[in-house]
Amino acid sequence: MLLSPNAMGRPLRTGLYVTTGVIAAFLLLPVVFIILLSFGSSQWLVFPPPGWTLKWYEQFFSNPEWMDAALASLKVAILTTVAAVALGLPTAFALVRGRFPGREMLYGLFTMPMIVPLVIIAVAVYALFLKLGYTGTLFAFVVSHVIVALPFTIISIINSLKLFDQSIEDAAVICGASRLQAIFKVTFPAIRPGMIAGGLFAFLVSWDEVVLSVMMASPDLQTLPVKMWTTLRQDLSPVIAVASTLLIGLSLLVMVIAAALRRRAENA
Repeated sequence: MLLSPNAMGRPLRTGLYVTTGVIAAFLLLPVVFIILLSFGSSQWLVFPPPGWTLKWYEQFFSNPEWMDAALASLKVAILTTVAAVALGLPTAFALVRGRFPGREMLYGLFTMPMIVPLVIIAVAVYALFLKLGYTGTLFAFVVSHVIVALPFTIISIINSLKLFDQSIEDAAVICGASRLQAIFKVTFPAIRPGMIAGGLFAFLVSWDEVVLSVMMASPDLQTLPVKMWTTLRQDLSPVIAVASTLLIGLSLLVMVIAAALRRRAENA
């Protein structure tokens, strides 16, 4: 007896749902455990927690070292986002609209930080800034983070530029606008979702970056991931779980904002 296509497809769909659920659980369960541990009453990272408390959050927000590290991470991430968008925007225009030899090679060069192992970039950047005497400075943090965040910004803006109909910009020029006016008043609003997405990617890359940050850190300036790393080597206090939860929470918030902006742009 031959089975109908619907009957044959039902087991396949069920298998797909089960597989997707198992993969999602594998990826999300560690995150859920960390969040639960941040509310545990034990002074160690013990699961399941023997009880529930908010004292670790109180310790985190009352400790000036943790707060300074969190504010440093936020400051570095914001500056990295601004710099990545400012550099990525003209670079994307040059790579999409430019007609010059070596354009594809230049694109590969800009996206290379996505391929090269991060520790190699970290060692090279550390050696450069050590020679210049800039290690442990805000400038060193931002520049090193921009190196790894810039490819994500460039790719996001390039994708928006490729989807944009340049004839609309040309029509604005024909109607009397200068090329620069047409870009600012026509092109930029049209590719704004790509610019925002690129900025959000840059923020997230910088916000939880640890390898480069460990290399650039100093006793006076360290980001939240670096503070977590150094504390983890000394003890297993649940305050680390609190810091992890805050990192996860802000990352999720940025992703929700990105999704909302993308939906708004699609409906506009």
